[in-house]
Amino acid sequence: MDTSVCAWLLLLLSLPQGQSHQPLHRSKRRWVLTTLELQEEDPGPFPKLVGELFNNMSKNVSLMYLIRGPGVDEFPEIGLFSIEDRQSGKIYVHRPVDREMTPSFMVYFDAVDRSTGKVVDESLIFNIRIRDVNDHAPQFPEKEFSITVKESQAAGQPIFQLLTVDLDQENTPNSQVLYFLVSQTPLLRESGFRIDLISGEVRLSGCLHYETAPRFTLIIRASDCGEPSLSSTATIHISVEDSNNHMPTFTDDHYTIQISEGQVERDVLYLPVHDGDSPFTPAWRTQFNIWDGNEEGHFDITTDPETNQGLLSIIKPLDYETQVAHSLLIVVENQEQLFNCQEGQLQPLRKAMASTTVSVQVLDTNDPPAFHPRSFIVSEEDGAWPAIQLGYFNATDPDRADSQIRYELVRDPENWVTVDEKSGEVTTKRQIDRESPHVNGSFYTIVVHAIDNGLPPLTGTGTLMLFLYDVNDNAPILQPHSRHLEICESAGNKALLLEAEDADLDPYAGPFTFDLDSDQGDVREIWMLRIKQEEGHSAELIMRRSLPPGDYLVPLFIGDRQGLAQKQTVHVRICSCPSGSDCEEHSDPGLLWWALSPVCAAVMALSASLLGLLRCYCVFGPKRLRGFIPSDSGHQTLIVSNEETKALSAQMQPAGEDQMLALSFNRAVASAKPGVKGCGMFFEPRGAKNLTSTPKLQGVDVLEGDTGDLPHVYREEGECEGAETLSSLTFLEQDLSSELLDSSGSKSTPPEAMCFTSRVPS
Repeated sequence: MDTSVCAWLLLLLSLPQGQSHQPLHRSKRRWVLTTLELQEEDPGPFPKLVGELFNNMSKNVSLMYLIRGPGVDEFPEIGLFSIEDRQSGKIYVHRPVDREMTPSFMVYFDAVDRSTGKVVDESLIFNIRIRDVNDHAPQFPEKEFSITVKESQAAGQPIFQLLTVDLDQENTPNSQVLYFLVSQTPLLRESGFRIDLISGEVRLSGCLHYETAPRFTLIIRASDCGEPSLSSTATIHISVEDSNNHMPTFTDDHYTIQISEGQVERDVLYLPVHDGDSPFTPAWRTQFNIWDGNEEGHFDITTDPETNQGLLSIIKPLDYETQVAHSLLIVVENQEQLFNCQEGQLQPLRKAMASTTVSVQVLDTNDPPAFHPRSFIVSEEDGAWPAIQLGYFNATDPDRADSQIRYELVRDPENWVTVDEKSGEVTTKRQIDRESPHVNGSFYTIVVHAIDNGLPPLTGTGTLMLFLYDVNDNAPILQPHSRHLEICESAGNKALLLEAEDADLDPYAGPFTFDLDSDQGDVREIWMLRIKQEEGHSAELIMRRSLPPGDYLVPLFIGDRQGLAQKQTVHVRICSCPSGSDCEEHSDPGLLWWALSPVCAAVMALSASLLGLLRCYCVFGPKRLRGFIPSDSGHQTLIVSNEETKALSAQMQPAGEDQMLALSFNRAVASAKPGVKGCGMFFEPRGAKNLTSTPKLQGVDVLEGDTGDLPHVYREEGECEGAETLSSLTFLEQDLSSELLDSSGSKSTPPEAMCFTSRVPS
């Protein structure tokens, strides 16, 4: 124990004595006592006199002294103190006292008249102080400590602090602790430790070397300044964590590789390095950078976490035609900063990087043709006609300028254009319609491939975005739900909503105009239109007067903003609605039969007649100028077959009167041409006016010199051939004359009777 150090500390910690051992005199209360003080852990013998007190009133009154309080009749220690005989006021202690348990005792003294038992004066309160002795050594919280210190720890900085506890009285030499380094293992000249005498901080002196001494053991003693001095020891185990004091180096200073152009490839080159620091620590792990030669961003380098070597990759295809070789300068450094210790002081190294060079040779391969530009936009108006030149695709071969490039159209869903195989010219071949479902946002996409003549042939892709600006090529039309409307007869003048639409864009669309077709009879007397100006796309159809149940056609014109209009027809069905306010769906077989019977009868009659004509054989002599056909062998008749049409309801007439077309029959003899395939033909005798009369083939007298309408031989006997099929014979009711239908009978003549089969007698 260094006594001089403790003496110096005692001088700093000494406090002036505030108590004296002179008796205290309380003149008012007349108490006289001596300061009471006990030494801690006094060995005795016991009972032992502590002190004496008295009251000066004892001269006149016989007094008895009593004590009470902690140490007398209260905890923490009962029976520790007592008065000898209650007359002299002498106080005794009966056993040793531990100051660390009870540093003082507050005791009450009373003076009592012995004859009456009354307290003759106020109680006296004073402390019995326990004087400390150095009976506790400083104690460490643990006997052993384990800490880790980085190899790059700077000298002079605290790495650990020891704290102890001394239970002796505070601010006395007995509790003042000093710290000492007892030993260091291993003991190295350049790597040492020291401890602060008062604070207990452990500091590094010099530099640590993980490779030389990865562990240290220190023994520390803590001593107090009491008499005699007491002490204890603790052990510190220090582990040195390896830091970056070795720079990584490449195993080779130059590398050469060959890469085919147009490829993206990972890990094309491994770059091994050597590092002397501990593996898998930040001091050992490397990070690579391409210092020069990667201005276009073709390359990337990463670190393999297991082997710590660099991995060079191609992340952007190389182009032989642009650059045939690349030279890369690659550097490597550790994740942790490199340091160096010189003369016990750390010296950071700023330029702590190793480098190597990688030469990359690009191999030429067949590159696909490149479009210039890859995509372009051409504008054309909607409805453009064929043979309009839209533009040119321009593609070149990066490998050689004289390469033969062939253009091929690969996307044209509407088949609107053609692409010249050699020039790349794009030309329309059909009329263009912007309303096509393949037009998206007025753009129509055309995709073309350019194919070179390399081995193997490669393909580039170009795109033409055809922008179709709208023209007014569509008139407004009724929406589907507005074309067929129903209304109950009882609804009166209820408005029927008409809504229109236009496939064109603004300004070739709405607002629309609605107008009834005044050329159609009395349509304006029966119907009226009320335009909804606030919408511009709809109108209301209203009946001016009541109409009987039936189907009605209302013609009207709908025009767009530019005045382009189209005639529309609204089909209005007026119902009786016997069971409510809605028209009922029902089917009347009788009505359906009456409506369809004229059509069926006409189709059956004409089909049967044509079938008979095509199957017959007829022969006219080649040199016979006179001929005779008996009237009873060539009797043909058109029988009335639409008698039912006269019974059609008047309710159906408004929808069909103006739709019947007349069917004209040419005279067969007058219009026949040689070589026409077929046999018997219908013909009408000259001067015939009544279609219901029976036509007869009469004898023909040819006058000498008459050159008009001479008989002509069309076929010899047996040359006529029948028709192979009747599937192409289609007739609609609208194609038949009403007179023809009215003149048909209820029975039809067999097809054989309608064919001219009799020979002309020679």
